[in-house]
Amino acid sequence: MPGADKTVLITGARAPVALHLARLLHGAGRRVILADTPARPIAAQSKACTRYHRLPPPRFEPDAYTEAVDALVRAEGIDLVIPTCEEVFYLALAWRGRKMPAQLFAPGIEQLAKVHNKHAFIRLAERLGLAVPETTLLNSRDDLEAIRGRSRELVFKPVWSRFASHVLLRPTPDFLDAIAPSPAMPWVAQRFVDGDEISAYAVARAGKLKALALYRSLFRAGKGAGIFFERVEDVAARALVERIVAGTSWTGQISFDLMREADGTVLPLECNPRAVSGLHFFRDPVRFADAMLWDGPEVMPDVTAPQTVRPAMWIYGLPAALRSGGLGRFRKAMRQGQELLDWPGDPAPVKAQWTALSEIAGVAWRQGISLQAASTRDIEWNGPDQLV
Repeated sequence: MPGADKTVLITGARAPVALHLARLLHGAGRRVILADTPARPIAAQSKACTRYHRLPPPRFEPDAYTEAVDALVRAEGIDLVIPTCEEVFYLALAWRGRKMPAQLFAPGIEQLAKVHNKHAFIRLAERLGLAVPETTLLNSRDDLEAIRGRSRELVFKPVWSRFASHVLLRPTPDFLDAIAPSPAMPWVAQRFVDGDEISAYAVARAGKLKALALYRSLFRAGKGAGIFFERVEDVAARALVERIVAGTSWTGQISFDLMREADGTVLPLECNPRAVSGLHFFRDPVRFADAMLWDGPEVMPDVTAPQTVRPAMWIYGLPAALRSGGLGRFRKAMRQGQELLDWPGDPAPVKAQWTALSEIAGVAWRQGISLQAASTRDIEWNGPDQLV
């Protein structure tokens, strides 16, 4: 990738994965610029960050965001832009709408939207010859009524969503009264798949897999984002990821929620065209940068210890363990887990997470929403007809 060995812009600096990616590329000799909308994201405090730029919120000020990114790319001499969160959609729109002097490490907006859409993604996987769970698109109350009697067999979720937000897991029929699907805000009803959850993080270039980490989340923040991650190996899961990245000629980061059934069959549930926590299982800067930015061989995960964010474990994991009677499991996890923010010679982000958390908490308090919702409120992309 021409110019990829020079200056890289990583967006989504609020996310631990952005910090991790910055450390990897900085360690491989790249000049790393970071950008996002918060005032004090954790990655901005890292030694890997040459400079941090604060941007307008893309969800609420998309035109101002595009202008700011354009100016930033030109002012810093950026060669490559690597998104890490849902700002990838707004960047793809910016790259479609104007001539940018840098490359975007992501597909076009049409392909991004197709895999982010929870119904379109399943249909794509089906066309690629993969086994998929029954998934029905709900565009109206009539669509909902047609399957109300089977609700206990199904999982309901918005087509455009993240972190398992708003998911109804095998609800009783009366719970469906709270759902109002429409063409602008569609839902899906997906067969409940019993088995073992597998998450996948991948990097691909022109349909060729360059990095893959498979893992499971043993503790979560509520029912959504994981906060304690353990690596797994699964041949069928790898084959599924390879089939999708090859079939879409994918270039960029891409992640999947999968389910392994008792007979070993691995089914795709949904796709996120962005970075997720599997990135933390890579710690070799040179090999990772060579695979991601150039045409080096696929890089394999080199971290074996479980990865975690300890403050999140105390905030979310401990209460969950107390409720479920799993205090012993929690203690074992805290002994075995490696703090994913730790990095030799770069201690500042560990302390900075408290400042970053307080900023998010302020948003949550002002908007009357959860911490998790506040963490992505300004970058969420809910389809081409999203309502601000």
